Amino acid sequence: MSIIDKVIAAVTPPESDEARAKARAEATAACEPGDWLSLVLDHHIELEDAVAAVEDATTADERTDAFKEFAVLLTGHAIAEEGVLYPGLSANSETGHADMGYTEQAMVKMQMAALEKLDPMSQEFEDKLEHVKGALMHHMYEEEGNWFLDLKKKATPEEQEMMTARYTEEFERYTGESMVEDDEDEELED
Repeated sequence: MSIIDKVIAAVTPPESDEARAKARAEATAACEPGDWLSLVLDHHIELEDAVAAVEDATTADERTDAFKEFAVLLTGHAIAEEGVLYPGLSANSETGHADMGYTEQAMVKMQMAALEKLDPMSQEFEDKLEHVKGALMHHMYEEEGNWFLDLKKKATPEEQEMMTARYTEEFERYTGESMVEDDEDEELED
């Protein structure tokens, strides 16, 4: 276990599943359809599913492909938060939360880069992925538990609207995925 792995493990104590579920429920209740918070929560669920797909892969090729999908989603999500929501936190007297968010995401990005260099079927890969997952789950808990609820309460309606538009733009710019098309596709399926 590297020093960075040890630091991540030390600063990301696991919350209970019950505490995570409560935070997610409270954040979901604060959402409005299509707003930045609902987009964030959708991404958090997608990230949980994506890391599970990496864990569940049974061959090196499957794991490599799943890891690449996870990495694109994680990086696009992080860029959108870092470019829009963390500055929003700072502008609304939550600079400590913003600073912590940037720090945590930088640590995870370093670990993701390290994972790319490992044999995807090795124990070292699985151990490091477990640390990334733990850090990710803790980070999402912090955001859902109070950081983004505080931002939702403090930001003006104009700021909320701008954050939704900019969050969408930043995510789409990195991933190449349109969040609007996904919503339209879902409506067509219904």
